[in-house]
Amino acid sequence: MRFVLAERPLRLATVAAAAAAGLLTAGLAAPALADEVPAQSDQLWIHEPSERTLPLGSDGGRPQSRTLGVGLYHDNENFTVTDGRLTVDVSGLTGVAEVTWPSTCTPSGARAVCHVPVVPTIGGDYADQVFLTLRAADGARVGAQGKITYEATAAGGPGGTLTAPHESFETTLTVGSGPDLAITPVGAIDDGWPGGERTIPLKIANNGNETADGFSVRLLASYGLTDLTRYDACTYTSTDGDDYAPSTTATCRFDRALAPGEVFELPEPLTVRLAPHALNERLDIGVEPGAGAQDIDSENDYAALQIGADNAADFSVSGDAVSGAAGETVTAKLTFENDGPAWFGNLGSGDPVAQVRLIVPEGARVTGVPSGCRPRTLAGGYYPRQTGAPRYDCGLPYWVLEDTRRTFAFSLHVDTVVPGATGAVSLHPPFGEFGEHPFDFDPDLTNNTAALTLN
Repeated sequence: MRFVLAERPLRLATVAAAAAAGLLTAGLAAPALADEVPAQSDQLWIHEPSERTLPLGSDGGRPQSRTLGVGLYHDNENFTVTDGRLTVDVSGLTGVAEVTWPSTCTPSGARAVCHVPVVPTIGGDYADQVFLTLRAADGARVGAQGKITYEATAAGGPGGTLTAPHESFETTLTVGSGPDLAITPVGAIDDGWPGGERTIPLKIANNGNETADGFSVRLLASYGLTDLTRYDACTYTSTDGDDYAPSTTATCRFDRALAPGEVFELPEPLTVRLAPHALNERLDIGVEPGAGAQDIDSENDYAALQIGADNAADFSVSGDAVSGAAGETVTAKLTFENDGPAWFGNLGSGDPVAQVRLIVPEGARVTGVPSGCRPRTLAGGYYPRQTGAPRYDCGLPYWVLEDTRRTFAFSLHVDTVVPGATGAVSLHPPFGEFGEHPFDFDPDLTNNTAALTLN
């Protein structure tokens, strides 16, 4: 089984900032760049689903309705953006689907202007603001397709008005027939504790217009979740974490029919226990109809439940002390350690859990670079050669166990003996800083820096 998030990813546009440079002319001093106010930009976007399926009615009855959420957002949080106007054009749905407009929209023919009083920036708390109700049109046949297109403007931004890119946003609707297995939403659990047990209220509904002739459920539990409830219909496997983070998978097959409108619950409640090394855990749940049937809406076939435990992972880094005469090459070792008690994994993003950074000590030149380390300028920019850079950033995997230890061995050529030369060694998350959310699990930040001393 494959579990794929079908939702189009949100567009994350970078907020541009350009500093104006003064012309240098004879007899005139250049203006101080530090006093310049950087210009800022902003962009309005529409968040729309790229496609949706509308089911026909069951046994020739009236087709079911579906809700389609659309929203506006902009990039630059330094601007307040208001009076969003989302224009929705459903002229392409003739003979395919019928729409019911919400009270926030003013329709005129096949178009409506929907009002969004305050337009947010994008982020984890983003939510759509406009919800259309759609159903397959009377007489529509399976496979019929139509499109909804969108345009938008809003007040705000550097020029006073923002406009979404023209002719760039649309939703394709397809009339379908079949089962639509949906996982009932389950809220995140953020008050767990190591050793505690939690119950997951898992329910699966058939929102389609045809019966599912059997179905399968797949549970993928992260490393800090143990003791999943055992069901006769399931097989259980565990991975040891060679290429991917350790996990436990339960694959369950239920040979029973699930009729339209029917809701299935497991034979007994699903429970998981948080291990002593639990921290930011995740339980992935997927469902798929059996007998080769195609689910007509794959967007609700998958859920990722976040389960947090009150725990800590003490990351630390250590440097080295080496010596060598001019012309010699020495080996310097930098070591990352997780002293636990928790493991940590960036299970959603796949980003490295941290980077070990080396600022090369004076008088030395790197001639051998360990795997996973990238050359950088001192400011962190691109450096064209693998060796000889003034700085190196060494990436860790996207997960580390509660006792992970990783050493990066550099070859340093001593160009010039500089007594007491020191290079900085430090530990950094993929963004932000340790001690700040979401990297506030490290209880001791004093051991996140060290030194590499040479001679």
